[in-house]
Amino acid sequence: MSRSTSRKIHLLVIDPQNDFCDPNGSLYVPGAEKDMSRLAKLIDTMRHRLSDIHVTLDSHRKVDISHPIWFKDSAGKHPDPFTVISADDLQSGRYTTTRPSGFARTKLYLEELEAAGRYPHVIWPYHCLIGDGGHNVWPNLATSIHAWEERFATADFVTKGSNPWTEHFSAVQAEVPDPSDPTTQINTHLIETLESADEIWLAGEALSHCLANTVRDIANKFADPSYIRKLVLLTDASSNVAGFEHYGEDFVRELLGKGMRTATTKEVVAAA
Repeated sequence: MSRSTSRKIHLLVIDPQNDFCDPNGSLYVPGAEKDMSRLAKLIDTMRHRLSDIHVTLDSHRKVDISHPIWFKDSAGKHPDPFTVISADDLQSGRYTTTRPSGFARTKLYLEELEAAGRYPHVIWPYHCLIGDGGHNVWPNLATSIHAWEERFATADFVTKGSNPWTEHFSAVQAEVPDPSDPTTQINTHLIETLESADEIWLAGEALSHCLANTVRDIANKFADPSYIRKLVLLTDASSNVAGFEHYGEDFVRELLGKGMRTATTKEVVAAA
């Protein structure tokens, strides 16, 4: 059934950046480049029907709590990417912070992260460094977004992750918000803007991490839980970090139980 052209459709794209989408990127998500090609085609097709496009951008410094440089072992070696580090690892001396002055705050961070229970602390390859090419939006998607803007619309780019003291998967808030940094706290503007939509299409990288946490936080912060029914995950426009597929599966199962729907890019175009 066709929907009224007055319906407000928002597209929320999570971290469609070169480091995730390029097979040579530092944290490539397998299949991401194909996800973005399908998404670009969707934007081109739905150019005059999309009311708003929101794009989140992972935006890190090299010196970051999730990067190897932050920690070292007893031999002075930085941990390899994908190493998991716990508060006990610091307590036992298995790892310490490269800068001694950061030890106490880092240990407290790890304790608070573990108490929240969403993810262990993983060391990632250096990725999405501010000012580097890996931080940029995947080219064909960027072209489609800018073509959409020719309607005299403005895409909403939401940066996250520049505070080096906390992981920031979700575009709504950091994993452990920093009381002194408003950018790590709840993005009420994004939530309120999405609440005004009739339907919210969800895509981006990676399903297992930044998309999952962003959408969980959106669902939890909606003023009315029934708004979760506005959420539509585009299943052919998002993929998992390799080895973390179970996180994506758990997220989809959880949000479907709360009212989120799923569809492919072709299906939402046909239904619109």
